[in-house]
Amino acid sequence: MTSPTATEANAAPRTAGRARRTGSATPPRTATPHRSPNRWLSRTAVNGALLLSVLYTLFPLVWLLTAATKDTGSLLSGDAFSFKGFDLGHNLSQLASYNDGVYFRWYLNSLVYAGGGAAVCALVSVAAGYAFDKYAFRGKEKLFGVVLLGVLVPTTALALPMYLLASKVGLVNTYWSVLIPVLVNPFGVYLARVFSASYIPDEALEAARIDGAGELRTFWSIGLRMVMPGFVTVFLFQFTAIWNNFFLPLVMLSDQKLFPLSLGLYAWNSNTHAEPSYYPLVVTGSLLAVVPLIVAFVSLQRHWKAGLTAGSVK
Repeated sequence: MTSPTATEANAAPRTAGRARRTGSATPPRTATPHRSPNRWLSRTAVNGALLLSVLYTLFPLVWLLTAATKDTGSLLSGDAFSFKGFDLGHNLSQLASYNDGVYFRWYLNSLVYAGGGAAVCALVSVAAGYAFDKYAFRGKEKLFGVVLLGVLVPTTALALPMYLLASKVGLVNTYWSVLIPVLVNPFGVYLARVFSASYIPDEALEAARIDGAGELRTFWSIGLRMVMPGFVTVFLFQFTAIWNNFFLPLVMLSDQKLFPLSLGLYAWNSNTHAEPSYYPLVVTGSLLAVVPLIVAFVSLQRHWKAGLTAGSVK
C-alpha cells in the first residue's frame, strides 16, 4: 500500500504539467523598464542636433530659391526671404538674353566638362581598380602606393604644373586643357579596387575565360556590370568635383566662350560692386547651376544605394 507522502510526491509533477498545458500557471512578474531622464535628454539632444544640421543645410538653398525671384532693389534692401515682388520670369529672360545668351553657353560647357569628364574618369578608374585587384604583376603594390600618394596631393597644387605642360603642347585656352586633367582620379582608382574586391568573384571570371572570352570581353561583359554601383559612385563624385571646379579653368582659360559656369558666375559677381544689375543674374544663374547636381543624384540614387548596401547582409 502506497503511503500518502509518496502519493503526493507522484501527483505534484502531474499537477505542474497540467498547469503548463492549460496555461493556468501564474507567470513570474517582471519589472517594468523605467526610462531614465538621461535617456530622454540624450534623444532630445540628438534630435536637436539633427534638426540644426538640416536647417544649416537647407538655409542657403531656401535663400537662393527666394532670392532668385527678386529684382536688384529687393536684393539690396535685404528682403530676400519672401516671395513679395515675384520676378523670376523676368530674371530668367534677362539671363537668357544677356550678352547673346553667354550663360547657356557656359552651361553647355559645364555639361561637357562634367558629364564627359566624369564618364571617362569613372571608366578609367574602374578599369584600373579591376586590374589592381584581379591581376598579379611585378610592383603592383608599390604602384598602388603611388596612386594612394596621389590622393594626398591637393588638386590646386597641380594646377600650375599642368598649365606649364599644357602650354608646352599648345593646349592652353582649349576644351582639352580642362578635360584631360580630370580624366584621372586617384581616389576613384582606390574606390574601384575596393568595389572590385567586394563584388566581382574570381569564379565568374574563370568561368568566362573557360568559355573562351578574352580579358577585355570578360571585363566589359562581366566585371563592369558587377561593379556598376562603384562606377556610378565614382561618376557622381567626379561629376560634382568637375562641376564645382574653379581654379583649373581659371588658370587654363582666357576665352569667355570656353568658361564653365563656376568661372562665368565668378566673372559676373566681380562686376556687382560697379554694376549692381549683375546681382539678379548671378543669383538666378546660381539657382539653375544646382539643377544638374540634383538631377544626377536623384536619377542615379538607385544604383548608388545598391552599391552602399550590397554585401551588408551575407
